[in-house]
Amino acid sequence: MNRIFITIFLGYIFGCFQSSYFLGKIFKKIDIRTLGNGNAGASNATVSFGWKFGVSVAILDILKTIISTIIIRILFQNSLSEGNLIFLIYLNGLFVILGHNYPFYLNFKGGKGTASLVGLLFAINIKFGLLGILTMLIITIVTDYIPLGTIGLVILFVLGTIYFKFNIYCIFISIFVAILSVYKHIPNIKNIISHQENGLRKALNKKEK
Repeated sequence: MNRIFITIFLGYIFGCFQSSYFLGKIFKKIDIRTLGNGNAGASNATVSFGWKFGVSVAILDILKTIISTIIIRILFQNSLSEGNLIFLIYLNGLFVILGHNYPFYLNFKGGKGTASLVGLLFAINIKFGLLGILTMLIITIVTDYIPLGTIGLVILFVLGTIYFKFNIYCIFISIFVAILSVYKHIPNIKNIISHQENGLRKALNKKEK
């Protein structure tokens, strides 16, 4: 039980580090949540401030999941089977995403957890992480919409979890993360349908402010 509590607590605390919010405040003197779609994440940072800023945010959000799961491995790898350790990594990653999406000190208004999910994929398997990034990039480039790339990423996450034959709890977590991600992107999907969503090409051409 202590392992579960430590895993959840550590994940949520790491997830609460809102890189887009802090970088926006420090370098742009503005709350990222007042711009674009009001989201404190890498995609909104890219659309609002340009690709360089967005990539910086994404890297930090990926790293926070990787670092959190590394700590979990260090703490428990000698006392658990690989299957149980993988479950804790999934659980930790889930709460990094929840901390990112719902940070307590920002009135639970954060991001959508996409970059944090990429970090979880890398924590599970480096090839899995690389495939996740490639999948998201290809779909985003082809469609011009980052949210559609994200949907491709979460589908890969669920299918990859099943492919690796991880236990049922990991599968449930992957499905929950996928549903949560799609739910958080519903406004973007509506904007895409109504042709109001800012595309990747516009973000890439955006001059740094």
